[in-house]
Amino acid sequence: MQGEKENETHWIKRLYWTFLASIVLIIILFVFISNGFLGNMPSFEELENPTSSQASLIYADDGQLLGSYYIENRSDVDFRDLSPNLVNALLATEDIRFYEHSGIDFKALVRVFVGVLTGSNKGGGSTITQQLSKQLFTEEPGTRFDRVRQKLNEWVISIKLEKSFSKEEIIAMYLNKYDFINNADGIRTAARVYFGTTPDSLSLTQSATLVGMLQNSALYNPFRRPALVTERRNVVLGQMLRYDFINKATYNEAIAQPLALNVNRQSHTDGLANYFREYLRGWLTDWAKNHQKPDGTPYNLYRDGLRIYTTVNYSMQMYAENAVREHLGKDLQPAFYKHWKGYRNAPFVFENNVKEEVEKIMETAKKRSERYRLMKKAGYSADSIDLAFNTPTNMTVFSWKGDLDTIMTPMDSIKYFKSILQVGLMSVQPQTGHVKAYVGGIDYRYFKYDHVTQAKRQVGSTFKPIVYSLAMQEGNLSPCSKIPNVQPIIRLADGTFWEPKNSNKDFEGQEVTLKWALANSINWVSAQLIDKYNPEAVVKMARNLGITGDIPPVHAIALGTPEISLYEMVGAMATFANKGVHLKPIFITRIEDKNGNVLERFSPESNEAMSEETAYLMLSLMKGVVESGTGIRLRSKYQLNNPIAGKTGTTQNQSDGWFMGITPKLVSGVWVGAEDRSVHFRTITEGQGANMALPIWALYMKQVYADRKIDLYMGDFEAPAKPLSVEIDCAKFETQKRKKIFQTDDDF
Repeated sequence: MQGEKENETHWIKRLYWTFLASIVLIIILFVFISNGFLGNMPSFEELENPTSSQASLIYADDGQLLGSYYIENRSDVDFRDLSPNLVNALLATEDIRFYEHSGIDFKALVRVFVGVLTGSNKGGGSTITQQLSKQLFTEEPGTRFDRVRQKLNEWVISIKLEKSFSKEEIIAMYLNKYDFINNADGIRTAARVYFGTTPDSLSLTQSATLVGMLQNSALYNPFRRPALVTERRNVVLGQMLRYDFINKATYNEAIAQPLALNVNRQSHTDGLANYFREYLRGWLTDWAKNHQKPDGTPYNLYRDGLRIYTTVNYSMQMYAENAVREHLGKDLQPAFYKHWKGYRNAPFVFENNVKEEVEKIMETAKKRSERYRLMKKAGYSADSIDLAFNTPTNMTVFSWKGDLDTIMTPMDSIKYFKSILQVGLMSVQPQTGHVKAYVGGIDYRYFKYDHVTQAKRQVGSTFKPIVYSLAMQEGNLSPCSKIPNVQPIIRLADGTFWEPKNSNKDFEGQEVTLKWALANSINWVSAQLIDKYNPEAVVKMARNLGITGDIPPVHAIALGTPEISLYEMVGAMATFANKGVHLKPIFITRIEDKNGNVLERFSPESNEAMSEETAYLMLSLMKGVVESGTGIRLRSKYQLNNPIAGKTGTTQNQSDGWFMGITPKLVSGVWVGAEDRSVHFRTITEGQGANMALPIWALYMKQVYADRKIDLYMGDFEAPAKPLSVEIDCAKFETQKRKKIFQTDDDF
């Protein structure tokens, strides 16, 4: 009996020491884990500031999101910015005792353990905090042992997270970190991508859909498996009903609703203002390299969550892109195809050796293509590459009716793309220099070349206002001043003679006013003016107006031979509406870090390019273009009867069509042409700027004027503070002129 008691005591002691040893071993184990001996363990500083890549966001001037730059398309939100529907759905589905535990739910662990033993496991035991710790600080396990070790690490990290953050902060961190796939990293982006809304506005069913994806976003992909996602959403709604977050009536109504996605796919090449966003990408990348974070390292545009506030107006940008689609897609491009139908070598035009020149262009385009580059890199011979480029293949090409799946040879596709007309449009506020709309092309996915800042094309007659402004400033001329409309024969520095031609034969041999001459784009008058005031002075005036490109000081520039970007031309024209002060157009007002701290503010560079009077006189001159000249269709066809100054431009062979439109508070320029100058309309009727570019300006402005939120001023240009030194009413001007003549005769 005594032996049995001793034996029992022995076993009790043994169990006691075993239990005690187990406790000690567990403590030692967790000490080892906490100190990183069994895998990387984040420091206190890392727990306080968990790192994740955050997208840099681009905002329009009204706060609407234009786009983002990212490796992970993520932008964090605070708990207060989360819909209660979303929080309730998360708690009901993922961790109903979230507010009761300290990172580890032991009740759930017991349930899982019993379920494993009995084969009736009905769910995991990971808390929201554990799921967050797994996302933040652990990698995918390679073996079962690694997974066990990782699980222990998660427990320790979870407890540390609970000590460092509030429950609300943990919920926000978890939803901010989760990858909802389809370039939707984090809840802010997911709400926008799938439902076109913000996290604070998510409805009950939208919230349940996104929470349902948390189980496995790749499986529950709304784009690929909408039926399965709907079923999963209803499971979440069932959990919300079970835990009394919703009642039975609400549940029944919710499960009967369709998925109702409002898809807003996020990519660098889709969406509004893609050319503008791509231009900013290059500029911002350079800016980031030259600006340091508090730790001394340069900012990273794709990881550091910068907030870029631009000058672009969301609605005006949308109207500009709408105008381009309406004119080019519905009218001009179909007219261009019809214009060239049945012509050999269409749409290429050369004076001589058409076949040879076309082959040269096609060969150059072939060698610039991605297909050629890859084949060349892979070691294919020239013959193999030629064969591939002349073999029909399946491909998707651009069309104004949407992406077109077709079969053609790569060489035919090059010719097809060469025949598509391109566009550039920029709109600027003259008093601030703020760019309000920027359209660099027709579709960035297919055409990467930017026709606002990157391209430089001959500007045609849109250059003439620069010549006229110099003449009026230096010669004290009025818009009503007359000059003989005769062909000048100008001896050049090299001894040759320049005899420019007119496209308009009206009033040849007679005196015409400067206003009429500009309105009708008379070359003879422009040539006489540049000869009188010299090309060097014209170039200097262009420099004052912000044009920095190459402008040779020769007489021919008066007719628009210089190649200038649309960006610089619009900036120059805006000077007239800003009383002679040139402001270099800007795109960004400020840049903030992810916490809202302002890193830099921006304002335009300025200089006085001409007197206030000269600028006002030029506006008076350019009004004539719209009232009775080449821009008359703004009045007759588009019924834009408010004060507008403008200038059309058409280059040699109709390769480039321009229109510059100036109103008191908004100046916009449009260019239209093909990628190659050899591709153009054959006649001036179809190929002039008034037909190619002006309609886009008109369609754009009609939408802008109709928008009451924009409320664009439709009054007249403000006259200078001082009285004008010349008369701009031509009837009064003639009367004054006759009086002076009579007075002179009397004196004589």
